[in-house]
Amino acid sequence: MKRKLDHGPDGRPFPSGKKHCKGNGYLSPSSLAQATPTTFGDLRLANGHSAQRRRVNSGPPPSGLQDWLLTFQTWSGPERLLALDELIDRCETSQVKHMMQVIEPQFQRDFISLLPKELALYVLTFLAPRDLLQAAQTCRYWRILAEDNLLWREKCREEGISDTVSYRRRDCVRPGASFSPWKSAYIRQHRIETNWRKGDTREPMVLKGHDDHVITCLQFSGDLIVSGSDDNTLKVWSAITGKCLRTLTGHTGGVWCSQMAGATVISGSTDRTLRVWDAESGECVHALYGHTSTVRCMHLHGN
Repeated sequence: MKRKLDHGPDGRPFPSGKKHCKGNGYLSPSSLAQATPTTFGDLRLANGHSAQRRRVNSGPPPSGLQDWLLTFQTWSGPERLLALDELIDRCETSQVKHMMQVIEPQFQRDFISLLPKELALYVLTFLAPRDLLQAAQTCRYWRILAEDNLLWREKCREEGISDTVSYRRRDCVRPGASFSPWKSAYIRQHRIETNWRKGDTREPMVLKGHDDHVITCLQFSGDLIVSGSDDNTLKVWSAITGKCLRTLTGHTGGVWCSQMAGATVISGSTDRTLRVWDAESGECVHALYGHTSTVRCMHLHGN
């Protein structure tokens, strides 16, 4: 079942499978105001922690602690802040570290996971594609959201990418894992534009081997390149290293045309013959006679 794209208050579309958040999880503005934590203990309860956190096991509490706490509670907010500043200044490093370990986790909330999926997706529409890719590395649920196909369709619409070019699910995608054709289309278009604007500017690789003779034909298959020349030979090159792997000799005239399929090479020559070669071994498999003049063209179809 396809989900429709609703629009937010600013007119931006966002995925929506539900029109309203209903049920026990719905919070009205008044309930939000009432549920706002006022103390650190309230914050612990709001985050789902126990009201009684684990205490430091350092023996019985010091005398006068309760009186000191009662006095602290009678002070105003600014007075408490001043008292805390003075207290921190008098603490040792290990004690400040203990306070950080207790306090910091309480303010680290995964607000995206707490939102309904529709609202979480709407929040993610404001992120740039680069930020979406980083958000997908946060956790499994964030990855599911960041891979949403409609979310990436919106990003493609913003960039003027009109279709997914019939992307197929790749074999490397794990079964059950989310796959977004629109995300693949966006990344492909981004790579193309990046290559055009900031592509590799290395010097081209120059393959030399036919000396001063004319190169009359050239074919390639995979990492192999086969060139024919009027020096009566063909040469097999590595497209990775640029080195000449082997030379195919046997023609008594210049090579004028060639065809290649896999490791099989067929060449035509002014010696009125065609020859079938194994590019891997350099061996001439067949010599085909019959023409009474130069073989200038050919086409390979199956065998």
